[in-house]
Amino acid sequence: MSTGTRVFVARLAGLPVFDPNADQVGRVRDVVVALRIGREPPRVLGLAVEIQARRRIFVPIGRVTSIDPEAVVLSTGTVSLRRFDKRPGETLVLAELLDRKVTLREAGEPVSVLDIAMEETRTDWLLTRVAVRRHSSGLRGRRRGEVLQLEWDEVDGFSLPEDGQGAANLLAVFEKLRPADLAGVMHDLSGKRRAEIAAALDDERLADVLEEMPEDEQVELLGGLEDERAADVLEAMAPDDAADLLGELPAAEAQRLLELMEPDEAEPVRQLLAYADNTAGGLMTSEPVILPPNTTVAEALARIRHSDLSPSLAAQVYVVRPPYETPTGRYLGTAHFQRLLREPPSSLISSVVDTDIDPLAADCPLAEVTRHLASYNLVAVPVVDSEQRLLGAVTVDDVLDHLLPADWRDTRSAEVGRG
Repeated sequence: MSTGTRVFVARLAGLPVFDPNADQVGRVRDVVVALRIGREPPRVLGLAVEIQARRRIFVPIGRVTSIDPEAVVLSTGTVSLRRFDKRPGETLVLAELLDRKVTLREAGEPVSVLDIAMEETRTDWLLTRVAVRRHSSGLRGRRRGEVLQLEWDEVDGFSLPEDGQGAANLLAVFEKLRPADLAGVMHDLSGKRRAEIAAALDDERLADVLEEMPEDEQVELLGGLEDERAADVLEAMAPDDAADLLGELPAAEAQRLLELMEPDEAEPVRQLLAYADNTAGGLMTSEPVILPPNTTVAEALARIRHSDLSPSLAAQVYVVRPPYETPTGRYLGTAHFQRLLREPPSSLISSVVDTDIDPLAADCPLAEVTRHLASYNLVAVPVVDSEQRLLGAVTVDDVLDHLLPADWRDTRSAEVGRG
């Protein structure tokens, strides 16, 4: 590469990374730098690149051949697959420096960091420029909210600890990430930074992200919220995920949050908490797709197209007598979406209900649930009470969550740091 190449780091987020043979290695998630004392610009050490299974690896900056608006290309296809683990003295530009409050050196005016540029010199890559937003007017007629682009040595405050950093610009960079990927981004941050991101997320987005986090991080983040907001976030979670999270809290704290939730949101969570964790009742969701027998195929297909449904829940609808919220009236059977696709849209789902596969009882143990799903090649199975009323459904992802090790989301336990 020629010297003088300048790249703003926020534009790197999510860019594909290719080896010399044009095979994709992964995607850029952050830039790793070493801050230096005084006015010296930080040295860029490398890239945090996300590869398969949401695992991050470290790619030294010396391995980068070119950076353009569409991709990052490496000089070699051989990279270390050891999981990236940030070392003391290292800083993640996007995760830790965006939204930071710094000060204009000459004017002493506080500003917020919007982006940071890295630039190639003769021997290295350095952070050289900072894009900031002003908070107030008054300096040479500049307007409130004005964006300035400054040299690194024109600002102070990057090396100082800071409270209340905020996360608006970081979240703008990662706006399109799936909840599981954003959970992965947050996993590598300090507890303080995770709390700042949680505070910036709306309730629905935070609920989605919490559902993808290890239990200890779920408890940590929920415990850092005001009680009223914690209850709102629990309401936005799927009842089974909310019940799992509350089950990790002390009984008194869980009860307090349940009382703050809206009664109709808290009731299904209370019902799920009554079952042991390793039973069908403890595994199930109480909100599968439930329809009356006089529903048409067209109406059923419209219901399972809803984007909020997981693939396993959208794979079938459960047909019952009224009432149609769990616990329902008598369970009649299951209509599988593949069968629905083969039927005329005007047909009633009662004509395509599968009654050959028995539902499970709420106290059915995990091992039996697993065998049932495997034996009949199912992605979900209904759960009923002694009166054949539908209580919910256990999905294959619910089962996997309980069969995998407790720390399966944190793959770092199986990896060593980079050499």
